[in-house]
Amino acid sequence: MPARTAALPRRSVLALLGATLATTACSARPEGAARALSVFAAASLTEALDAALAEFESQTGLETQAVYAGSAQLARQIQNGAPADLFISADAEWMDWLEARGRIDVAARHTLAGNRLVLISPASGDTRRLDLTPGPALSRRFLARLSDGRLATAEPEVPAGRYGRQALTALGLWTSLEPHLAPAENVRAALTLVARGEAELGIVYQTDAIAEPNVAIVAEFADDLHSPIVYPAAPVLQPAMQAESCARLMDYLSGSDGQQIFQRFGFAPPP
Repeated sequence: MPARTAALPRRSVLALLGATLATTACSARPEGAARALSVFAAASLTEALDAALAEFESQTGLETQAVYAGSAQLARQIQNGAPADLFISADAEWMDWLEARGRIDVAARHTLAGNRLVLISPASGDTRRLDLTPGPALSRRFLARLSDGRLATAEPEVPAGRYGRQALTALGLWTSLEPHLAPAENVRAALTLVARGEAELGIVYQTDAIAEPNVAIVAEFADDLHSPIVYPAAPVLQPAMQAESCARLMDYLSGSDGQQIFQRFGFAPPP
């Protein structure tokens, strides 16, 4: 197999090159050799899924390769023929989108975890808690914290961006905050903007904030402000489908060992 890029997690490949690299990895194997199980997963799962895949490999001897990006980007890659064996989305909508196109095994679809939406700031900046109690003063409090800065969030078509817009709309903040938005291609890109101090505030998942020491959580959004945050998974229907290996991985991720890993990284149990 080609050498993996050292700067990336052990089984991870860059999302924009994911389909190309995955295809190269498969074609480089000797004829008859089992190829790695290709997992296309939401970027917010990176650390937890890397840990789970490492443990799964050690228990089963099966090799895996993960491609991380925004759920929208990954779903479109799968629809266009990218060689994914398993897709794990950060919302039900993009899984439903693939289901409507006949691209996933509906009978094997399963929700693996949940998450929470939080507001973050750079750890080196103003980390005072921001009161999100709805009311006329909330917009003034929020804008005062932004000053002339930006609010980093994932693009609206990405699950984290959609959840963020729902929450801000429910709080009556969307109109006043929209001019300050710094949309990023996925939630990890939004996290990076805040970690580098390029945005004064950001909306990310709780697990993203836990994974990045250069940010601090300054508020949590109530769960009833947005759609439930869920991570559905399903095997991808394709000619070279590895149904048995996918089933083993799905059983592991939804079983006690996999769930303990997800919860260790801050994910909630599946609803």
